[in-house]
Amino acid sequence: MGVLEIIVRVSFVAILIKLCMATNHIVGGPNGGWDATSDLQSWSSSQKFSVGDNLIFQYPPNHDVVEVTKADYDSCQPTNPIQSYNDGATTIPLSSPGKRYFICGTIGHCSQGMKVEIDTLASAISSDSPAASPSLADSPVISIIPSTAPEESTISPAESPEAPSPLFETHLESPTFSPVIPSTEFPAAAASPLAQHAPDLSASSSRKGNLQASIAIVLSFLMMLIAF
Repeated sequence: MGVLEIIVRVSFVAILIKLCMATNHIVGGPNGGWDATSDLQSWSSSQKFSVGDNLIFQYPPNHDVVEVTKADYDSCQPTNPIQSYNDGATTIPLSSPGKRYFICGTIGHCSQGMKVEIDTLASAISSDSPAASPSLADSPVISIIPSTAPEESTISPAESPEAPSPLFETHLESPTFSPVIPSTEFPAAAASPLAQHAPDLSASSSRKGNLQASIAIVLSFLMMLIAF
């Protein structure tokens, strides 16, 4: 299993864990709700909203939830809604960072305080310590990940030692220059140095692969811990 594949799998698991850990924010809770008696502005400022969280509005039939623009929020104008809900138990996912504005569309309720501004951050980490989160380019994890392709020592055929040919040895050492008739039985080929070192290279490559996989798993879990 390649190092890159391990990192991808661990990152996917981290994303799933993040989704499972999404926070459900009950608007006005725990001591209030979506009504005119709750201090919704103080509640909103005390919360940290992140992408993946959910807003939960719980209200009786005489109220509703209307998402509006900033201008309509300031003027309590519900006539041009972005979205409106009146089911009594509305769940709104916070799928992107930025500010969103909600008011009650019942006449007079918005001016009585039934309005809330939600500022969704890109992640929980960035809201706690924006300067402490390192960029991906500066992360030391990337710089120490070993290469997935282990270096293999190769021996050029030109550098490979060859056993001297019996035919040329006989011909050169013969004082009488008598003709040499080659034998039909070929001598056993000398053991190649490359073949002798092949098991060592294979074992070394296997150890490198196991070491790389272990390092990748440890680094991936460190990345996951940093992300949370």
